[in-house]
Amino acid sequence: MKNLETVRKRLKLSQKALSEASGVPQQTISAIETGQLKNPGIKTLRRLAATLDSNVDDIFPDDDGGDEA
Repeated sequence: MKNLETVRKRLKLSQKALSEASGVPQQTISAIETGQLKNPGIKTLRRLAATLDSNVDDIFPDDDGGDEA
């Protein structure tokens, strides 16, 4: 999920700094950014989005390209 990495870098945060601020393990952040963790839990998504002063949809867009019903 490259949007997470893009937003994190725009804010000049390292993975470690984001981890410390959000409470999400750095290994989890790395796994999300590299695509190894494709479906992180909603609690993790919300913590990261809140820490980055954003919303979940901006950082983790729906990748299937379809509309939700």
